[in-house]
Amino acid sequence: MDATATPLLNTLFLVALVLLALVSGGILYLTALEWRDRRRQDRDRKLGG
Repeated sequence: MDATATPLLNTLFLVALVLLALVSGGILYLTALEWRDRRRQDRDRKLGG
């Protein structure tokens, strides 16, 4: 491997890590929203009817 490939690979690796963190964070966020909404709906069903 030549010397010019190493910075490129390091940059690609960092970009991959950032994208992985963003996707994982988005999944956690959507999961938390769904859990909160489900709790609200269950609570509303118990109180309302």
